[in-house]
Amino acid sequence: MQNPLDAALANPWGALRRVLGDPLHPGGTDATRRLLDRADVGADTRLLDAGCGAGGALDLARDRGARAVGLDRDPGGDGAVRGDLTALPVRTGGVEVVLSECVLCLADDVDAALAESRRVLGPGGRLALSDVVVDGDVPDLPEPVAQALCLTGERERAALLDRIEGHSFALGEVRDHREDLLAMREQVAAAVDYEGLLGLFGARGDRLLAGIEDLEAAVEDGRVSYVSLVATAE
Repeated sequence: MQNPLDAALANPWGALRRVLGDPLHPGGTDATRRLLDRADVGADTRLLDAGCGAGGALDLARDRGARAVGLDRDPGGDGAVRGDLTALPVRTGGVEVVLSECVLCLADDVDAALAESRRVLGPGGRLALSDVVVDGDVPDLPEPVAQALCLTGERERAALLDRIEGHSFALGEVRDHREDLLAMREQVAAAVDYEGLLGLFGARGDRLLAGIEDLEAAVEDGRVSYVSLVATAE
């Protein structure tokens, strides 16, 4: 039988979902609603949720009358298809909004994913995006945990914005949601005594605890944060 530490490392997304529920991004459904507002999603808006997960954002968009479809590597919502961010099964100019909440960081090729988002949007279409950004050193965490927390790859804020603009998008206001990230951290801390749990696993647990403490410090001092933006296809 797998011990709790190995089980969590084998499926960090599942472990987070058991603690936080859905959606697995800072700010939850309220953040999604605000992002949909900023992207002018309303009746008959053709929307693709790229990385739709369980489909909660699809429901929110459809409640507004949007014609929303979802795509995910492991789709769980109605009206969602299996696919990859770097090869969207959508015709060129076929949608008005691409919603991308905390998933761009998981793309195998970020530039290819941005190019695909631009391809499926006609001129004036909107990329509504939120993601984790890192300025400075990334906390030392096991690869599965770092990937689940969107800390892998090129995560610098300025580099992300440059990449978006490089794919013929005009950036709108970039908002920082550090408070939502801090609230998520508090939610995890309230639900899991990870200091006590990891103390049961000796040196291995101590190393992971040191990484978690470094992550908490990075969120506190702003090295790790969460941003949202709406970029318009030129």
